[in-house]
Amino acid sequence: MAQLSVPTVDYTEYSNRQLVAIPLALLAVALLVIGGWYLATGAPANLGLEFVGGSELRIDDPGGNAEQQIEAAFSAEPESIRQIAADDTYIVSFSQGVVDTADGETQLTVLEEQAEAAGFSIQSSSSVSASFGSNTQTIALGGVIVAFLGMSLLVFAMFRSVVPSIAVIASAFSDVMLPLAMMNLLGINLSLGTVAALLMLIGYSVDSDILLNNSVLRESGDFYESTSRAMRTGVTMTLTSIAAMAVMTVSAFAFGIQIMTAIGIILVIGLLADLMNTYLLNVSLLRWHVNRGVKR
Repeated sequence: MAQLSVPTVDYTEYSNRQLVAIPLALLAVALLVIGGWYLATGAPANLGLEFVGGSELRIDDPGGNAEQQIEAAFSAEPESIRQIAADDTYIVSFSQGVVDTADGETQLTVLEEQAEAAGFSIQSSSSVSASFGSNTQTIALGGVIVAFLGMSLLVFAMFRSVVPSIAVIASAFSDVMLPLAMMNLLGINLSLGTVAALLMLIGYSVDSDILLNNSVLRESGDFYESTSRAMRTGVTMTLTSIAAMAVMTVSAFAFGIQIMTAIGIILVIGLLADLMNTYLLNVSLLRWHVNRGVKR
């Protein structure tokens, strides 16, 4: 059976500045993308219906030129039209307030009437109010903040030192920011599912960083021996996770499961970022800490 071989990196060939250059440069680009998105849209990413409110219809495949038929059937332009190939259906989403309604009517009611008038067979329909979406935003943001606070307290309690704690926090922060920026560039909405993927990345990041910190700060051996030992386990673990997520992404895309495809893409990007941040950014900060700022 083939085994994964993790090559040994000779960190003595690189200074701490060289190690942090690429992670910090990519983080800066990611923050520019997210900041630009916020200035343009008022949000750090494209928000899904769960966060802004809206309506969603699930209809049977109407046949040839399906997307053109769907667009022509409604008085408002759909926010998105997603095909679910596995069961020959389409999910049509509309932002809140895009449809004119009369007294006693809701946006969802009007959309259902328009779909039926066009001859579409509606399997299901749902709606999220703008106020509920705002509350969901607050809860999701609170979840991310609590995750970071909990992670920070745990790491500080384990190592009782500021620098290792900062290394873990910085790595986890970058692991979240890089996929978030790529979500904007790839057109992936921020939804409850993708927020869950970002929270998973925080867990992955803490796991790999604690493995490295524990090996360097608590186990026997010099810095480079300890780092190499942690890499053999950490890189193998992360690459295995990346392979599993890649398979999931391809499978979900083939079956038209959009949310699972989005989660898979986010996790693959985030895990690749974690490899970089753990074994470049975190290693450089730990080496500085162990050698008390001595240049190498």
